[in-house]
Amino acid sequence: MKFNEIFKMFFMAAVLMAGLSACSVDEPAADGPVQGDKIAPLTSDAVAGELLVRFDERVSGILDRAGLITKAGDEPARRSGILTVDEILDLVDGYQIERVFPIDARSEEKVRMEGLHLWYVVRFSDEHSVEKVASDLAELGEVSRVEFNRTLKRASTEKAVPLTASAMKQMYSSARVARFNDPHLGLQWHLVNNGDLAPTKFIAGADVNVEKAWDLCTGDPSIIVAVLDEGVDFSHPDLKSSMWVNEGEVWRSTEDNDGNGYAGDVYGYNFAAGSGVISTNGRYDTGHGTHVAGVIAAANDNGIGISSIAGGTSDAPGVRIMSCQIFSGALAGTVLDEVRAIKYAADNGAVVLQCSWGYISGAANPFDWTPQFSTDEEWESANLLEFKALDYFVHNAGSPDGVVDGGIVVFAAGNEYAPAASYPAAYPEFVSVAATAGDYTPAVYTNYGKGTTISAPGGDQDYYYEYGDGPNKGAVGCVLSTLPYNVTGSAGDLAGYGYMEGTSMACPHVSGVVALGLSYAAKLHRHVKAEEIRELLHSTSRPIESFWDMDSPKLFYKYVADLSDVHLSSMDLRNYRGQMGEGQVDAYAFLQAVAGAGVEMTFPNVFVAVNGTVTLIPSMYFEGGEGQTYSVSVENQELVSCDAVGNKLVFRGIAPGQTKAVVSSGNGASASFVITVRDTANGNGWL
Repeated sequence: MKFNEIFKMFFMAAVLMAGLSACSVDEPAADGPVQGDKIAPLTSDAVAGELLVRFDERVSGILDRAGLITKAGDEPARRSGILTVDEILDLVDGYQIERVFPIDARSEEKVRMEGLHLWYVVRFSDEHSVEKVASDLAELGEVSRVEFNRTLKRASTEKAVPLTASAMKQMYSSARVARFNDPHLGLQWHLVNNGDLAPTKFIAGADVNVEKAWDLCTGDPSIIVAVLDEGVDFSHPDLKSSMWVNEGEVWRSTEDNDGNGYAGDVYGYNFAAGSGVISTNGRYDTGHGTHVAGVIAAANDNGIGISSIAGGTSDAPGVRIMSCQIFSGALAGTVLDEVRAIKYAADNGAVVLQCSWGYISGAANPFDWTPQFSTDEEWESANLLEFKALDYFVHNAGSPDGVVDGGIVVFAAGNEYAPAASYPAAYPEFVSVAATAGDYTPAVYTNYGKGTTISAPGGDQDYYYEYGDGPNKGAVGCVLSTLPYNVTGSAGDLAGYGYMEGTSMACPHVSGVVALGLSYAAKLHRHVKAEEIRELLHSTSRPIESFWDMDSPKLFYKYVADLSDVHLSSMDLRNYRGQMGEGQVDAYAFLQAVAGAGVEMTFPNVFVAVNGTVTLIPSMYFEGGEGQTYSVSVENQELVSCDAVGNKLVFRGIAPGQTKAVVSSGNGASASFVITVRDTANGNGWL
């Protein structure tokens, strides 16, 4: 995410930096102090004519009866049903209102418990002052919070450095022995570092220690990683078998077949464009989302391209990638798109949230950056809706009956050379990832210190300046992964692959390791809690400071991609002592720890709504259950039915009540459980 980092000095106005290319950094907005609890501070990147409003619980019933929205794409309402609100908004042209989070009957009960059903987006003509309308609404007792919908702008359209034949000739060591038959694994020092990729500046073992971990597990398709980024190229030959597929949805359809509130969401959803069509070929797309996805789950041992951390093998499928697109070509996503993507991920099965974006660190140099949040309180109080959405993922992703209860959120720590991680990464409930080079030293751009919890390889182009030439100068020290074909412009076997760097590339290494550990838990039929996984991830990381030469500065050529070797700089490694989190992520040690974590999984009791369905994968709960056939005997079949569909059991509620049942495996194993069928209106009026 840092190539051509000279551009950062000219583009520091946007709130989020998505790290969306090897050289792009988003501009921060100049936030003022929080203006009390009821209204967020106005920022320079606030979207004109839009507000995010949280209503008081007392008017929830009025809003429900108004039927403001049922699913994404519905025509927004023109009245809220709340007289005082409508009186104010009738004074502005083009008044529209809709729920921030479309109704998904499967999760609506949780949504109401968390208060997310009270958030609405209000739209009006941009000829009216967004600040004035916000102030007027904040005066009402029926309104408890008003926030501005911010634009998530990308500062640069710079793309990755494509893999070329000349680059391979200069960088590849013929002495290297690859674990899988993927031809470019030898260039992926960040996965398997033998120290022989280039003459110097690589240390054997300065990787994520995944090679030994592959002996234990290579991934599991029940584990879903949501990539909040640019779109993921689902047709890429190294990724197409690793994509999450929403069964029952139809590509480019305008029908919401599964009732989750989003139509045509086959591989995820393009929240920036408001469409189920995931895209990667826009003029300003950089390939960043596809690059991130490749690190996590490119197909292993398929004879093409690269390897990945948790991409499985041809006979053992790996984890799945859900594309939650918050940037789309020239379209800049907003906070509204972001929070919808986060909740969507939790509600549709993702258990890891991969976030290579964040605000500018509050400790960043103000001469180069516009520092933002410095404390948990500052970030949370200024970004309440964002905080609530992430909190929803942490506590509602996964399942108390599945592999993991809760979700793990992984953020890039930021690339401002700052002695504190950016937010939201620095928040205690998230994993915050700093970046290292191929010799364990901190990457020259990485944030570190306060709020940083772990490190991972992220690449360091400026440090490896002497290797390669032209656009490939220093690329050997960066992260090699998948790219959309329109981004690379290369041909043949090299097309679709290239280099990027940054904490945004360190981040997916940690997301991949977390996903691999959860896959191993699934293999062992262990149930773990998200908090336990975070603790094990950090406690099993490897100390790296013993590899640093504290007496000699680390030399690098700043802005080498733009200025070549004319700007010699140095970093004092002593300043990074104890500041790179607990250490470097260690996949093998982490998987070993996971083996002893949690509790043994047992077949759960089933709760299903009248006329609703619940789907379970029975093999998750039986030792050696994969490949077996299953049947269910229900004591009272007037209450519920159960059908075996492929490797799944589908329960359908018929009438309210409770009954006993037994599930049996083809190998003779069985388990007793209870099925409860209940009405779901729950007095809330949302059905």
